Amino acid sequence: MKIYDYYGKKNICGEKIKTARQKMNLSQTELAAKLQVENVLIEQKSISRLEMGQRFVADYELRALANILKVDVNWLISDNNNNG
Repeated sequence: MKIYDYYGKKNICGEKIKTARQKMNLSQTELAAKLQVENVLIEQKSISRLEMGQRFVADYELRALANILKVDVNWLISDNNNNG
């Protein structure tokens, strides 16, 4: 499977995921653990790559991230910076 880049990144939500994670005072390891409880098998290194835009984000991962981080999926993929 070929993964495409968008302006040099593999996702558009990494920076917002990092912002929301930090707002909740969660480490990358803690976020990975919460995702694993939700049946999304991901490790801290993958969270790091995701936040830097170096890793593709699957739709089910995006939904789980939004639930855990208490933000709207639309906010994660939008251009605006308002938390929602």
